[in-house]
Amino acid sequence: MRDSWPLLRDIPFPALARRAPSTLQLNLGYLCNIACIHCHVAAGPTRTELMDRATMELALAVARAQGMRVLDLTGGSPEMNPEFRWLVDAAKAQGMHVMDRLNFTIAEEPGYEWVLDFLRSREVEIVASLPCYSQQNVDTQRGDGVFESSIRVLRQLNTLGYGLGDPRLPLNLVYNPGGAFLPPAQAALQLDYQRKLAADFGVRFDRLYTLANMPIKRFGSWLQSKGKFDEYLALLQHAHREDNLEQVMCRDLISVDWRGYVYDCDFNQMLDLPMGPAAEAVHLRDLLDAPLAGRPIRVAGHCYGCTAGQGSSCGGALAG
Repeated sequence: MRDSWPLLRDIPFPALARRAPSTLQLNLGYLCNIACIHCHVAAGPTRTELMDRATMELALAVARAQGMRVLDLTGGSPEMNPEFRWLVDAAKAQGMHVMDRLNFTIAEEPGYEWVLDFLRSREVEIVASLPCYSQQNVDTQRGDGVFESSIRVLRQLNTLGYGLGDPRLPLNLVYNPGGAFLPPAQAALQLDYQRKLAADFGVRFDRLYTLANMPIKRFGSWLQSKGKFDEYLALLQHAHREDNLEQVMCRDLISVDWRGYVYDCDFNQMLDLPMGPAAEAVHLRDLLDAPLAGRPIRVAGHCYGCTAGQGSSCGGALAG
């Protein structure tokens, strides 16, 4: 895999400082049953990195100390971490809202038949990738058979009450472009998704989040192999909007890797850039009594992926 960081590190980006964090995002490990082209984590079936329970306990202690009320679970496939169910229950017990960045296909893997019923019983918010309502486009990005599996699991989730407008059971989908271009307008694309998925497959969901592809890890390597890296980065820079800086996710979120090290965002985690302004790694234990509001955020050229056009974050577009 070609490293994108040398092409990004010296590109200037506007200075940012964080607010008091409201969201704790935990990467529970890089193990996943599929390997997507656009995955900035480079997750897959052969990865072995998994967060242990002691690190999860420390993360929940930091959430209490910092007053964070949202737990955002990502991976890999978070459910493949053997401590996933313990963590969800522990977070719920301390009053946190829990989000699971679900890979639909995991629910059809042997040994993971429990996933959907468990999420329903704990009223966990589901955020799941479906990069198109076309089978060909999805299978190209995520692998053969992924689209049909996703539709089957969507139907099961609807049967369980997800995606039907119940605020206790939100089901939100994620769109990633299938190439070196920006996402279309989120509101219009959401309507297209809702119409097509209802008409063609009889499935429903609540919201669609459009995310720009980050020029790092697998996608960054793909851009370099196609000779499109500079062109894509120029596209992001040209589309930069200053008003998106107020809402970028790194101002209100901290990202934690499977070892317990802390970063300003998930993308910085994948580039191994410690939480700013530290020059060396920052661990969860360092945050138990450390105020975070006002700390500078580590930025570089990849950050234009969050401020280009309508903006992009783990919760979709920043602008309407």
